[in-house]
Amino acid sequence: MIQTPDKNTNMFIDIRSSLFAMYLFLAGDSSALSNWEYTDNPSIAILIILFSLLVVIYLMNLLIGLLNMEIGKDNNRVSYLIQKAEILAEIELFYLLPHQRRWQTWFPEVIHYYADADKTRIEIERLIKENEWDNKEFINMQEKLLEQLQIKRYTIDNKVMEKLSVLEKLEKSYHEKLEKLDKLETLEKSYCDKLD
Repeated sequence: MIQTPDKNTNMFIDIRSSLFAMYLFLAGDSSALSNWEYTDNPSIAILIILFSLLVVIYLMNLLIGLLNMEIGKDNNRVSYLIQKAEILAEIELFYLLPHQRRWQTWFPEVIHYYADADKTRIEIERLIKENEWDNKEFINMQEKLLEQLQIKRYTIDNKVMEKLSVLEKLEKSYHEKLEKLDKLETLEKSYCDKLD
């Protein structure tokens, strides 16, 4: 009693139904292959395993590629840290009980971490130069950090320093022009003397 395959028993007879069978297979429905016994047809079992593994790998690579493109657009460490802080705050608010939020071992007042001294010194000097270092929080900690990194902080504003450097350049160019005028004057006198 061998039944010849038709459109009802074999979805792979017509191209449209075979595409639909592949779509169902992507969705996890393998009923299109239920007419065959896998022990008699090991190639179908191998193809099912290969298909499922390759589709998962392909979709994961596609997802990773898209995610990498998004991260490439916003490759900013500050935005990453802000997002991480928001996620941690959300976890603390919604997934912890009130007595867990009060544990000092989980939520210390100050978090210490290791940082490279040279990179820290460069970043602090940049913050001082851009006038972002002067906030009213953790003043004692800021002073200790400046002492440890041996950064001398001047009280003169950066804008005043920039204006001073501009004035020095103007003064230097002024003196150069005066020297050129003096040379021209001496050349003119010597030329006039030669003519007389």
